[in-house]
Amino acid sequence: MTLTKEGFHGALPPPSEVAKALMDSITEEEDDLLQSVTRTGAVVPKQRAMGRLVMHSMAMFGREFCYAVEAAFVTPVLLSVGLPKNLYSLVWLISPILGFVLQPVVGSASDHCTCSWGRRRPYILGLGIIMLLGMALYLNGDVMISAVVGERDIRRTWAIVITMLGVVLFDFAADFIDGPIKAYLFDVCSHQDKEKGLHYHALLTGLGGALGYLTGAMDWGQAVLGFSLASEFQVIFFFAALVFLSCLTLHLRSIPEVPLRYENEETTFLLEVTKSYKYSSTEEEIKNGYLKPKRTGMKAAAKPGKCAVMSRTEDERRMTLKSLLKTLLSMPSHYRYLCVSHLFGWMAFLSNMLFFTDFMGQVVYQGNPYAPHNSTLYLTYKTGVEMGCWGLCINAISSSVYSYLQKILLPYVGLKGLYFIGYLLFGLGTGLIGLFPNVYSTLALCSLFGVMSSTLYTVPFHLIAEYHREEESLKLRDREQAGDHGRGKGIDCAALTCMVQLAQIILGVGLGLLVSVAGSAVTVISASMVALIGCCFVAFCVRYVE
Repeated sequence: MTLTKEGFHGALPPPSEVAKALMDSITEEEDDLLQSVTRTGAVVPKQRAMGRLVMHSMAMFGREFCYAVEAAFVTPVLLSVGLPKNLYSLVWLISPILGFVLQPVVGSASDHCTCSWGRRRPYILGLGIIMLLGMALYLNGDVMISAVVGERDIRRTWAIVITMLGVVLFDFAADFIDGPIKAYLFDVCSHQDKEKGLHYHALLTGLGGALGYLTGAMDWGQAVLGFSLASEFQVIFFFAALVFLSCLTLHLRSIPEVPLRYENEETTFLLEVTKSYKYSSTEEEIKNGYLKPKRTGMKAAAKPGKCAVMSRTEDERRMTLKSLLKTLLSMPSHYRYLCVSHLFGWMAFLSNMLFFTDFMGQVVYQGNPYAPHNSTLYLTYKTGVEMGCWGLCINAISSSVYSYLQKILLPYVGLKGLYFIGYLLFGLGTGLIGLFPNVYSTLALCSLFGVMSSTLYTVPFHLIAEYHREEESLKLRDREQAGDHGRGKGIDCAALTCMVQLAQIILGVGLGLLVSVAGSAVTVISASMVALIGCCFVAFCVRYVE
């Protein structure tokens, strides 16, 4: 018997039956995955192995290692190329100003990125490349210019320009990369794994900083590589680049991202789950109406042109700079208070850390950086600076240890307790250092710097995750589609990270003037006062999700 075209189509089961048959063919394991869709319609990512979370955190290890190298070598490098003193403030202000302006823009762009590799990883890779470029320029710029330019004055001018450019690029990218890394973690992990991931981030941040400071403290000029390469700075660049590239590669290959091809992440999750149970493309089946969502709130296209309509809608929702500013200004008050508390924390932390080695040299050791280089006062100052570097190493190690202790303390004191303890201990510690500048007590109290560092890297982002989970619960109550709002995790993490750049701008403008008038002792006293003010703000203004 010959089937007509109409008869052939009539013999096929309707699309709804095909979809039902496909869904029934899913094994019990995949069915459990489907059950991870919450009642809000939002997908709960599966639990991640500890190894994957550690791999994800390696980016923070590499970033902090390079940061520590910069802290140890950037001032000697700038001095060696002959940078005028009146340009110092310009070097430290350009990067935070650029970051403060561009951070929310890139955070919003990553929320809507449709790259097949994922939303966050393309930006992380790009910023990592800029970090390497900046580090190469400020550590090797003088050598590169000397090989190309022969005239002394022109060589000096270009060496200053290239070195300044390298410092600005490195600081810009290193500050910038933190936001996409945190948003990447929030996108691919469940709530419990977000907590673990943030603790691993803080742990490896501290370890990376400690190793970076130790690397900077070693005399590489007498090593084999020191004789092979042109200068100690090139040896340091070799190790820093190797460490950072290895860590970045592990990070980018840690947890796969789901590409943002459709407006709803739930649809994409459905595509992944049904992938191995189809003959043709699942995307085609969705477009042709053979796969349809169930009561979980997943939305797939019922007609061939639906996905294109959704894509156009997504394009219309992309933020312009004007709408982005409007979103930031109209953010809920609890987000705004969290940003202000984060600003207080970073202002206190940076005002102490940026001038700590100078404080050790001038106040604790009673040295003089302006004395003749062969004088006792200058040598005493150098000894104080070296001891200050060991204090910063203690800070990095204590940050790692405290990040582990946070997991133990969290069930007992909660996020509010952790936030309050971090600010309080730092404020008391810096106050005691300023009032009683003794070598041994100062080194012992450096461990409290690590408590603050670990707190700033974990608790505020933990609260962002809590706020987003609460919003999803509210959408459940109001029977709205989860994730259907104009502000995403990327822009919230970016707004929080912007406070670091704003703190740098405020300190770069104001604290340098105070130091020139009152000396280095004012830095730790200022840090203590700001931290204690922030402590009150954390206790009474920041909202905590019960």
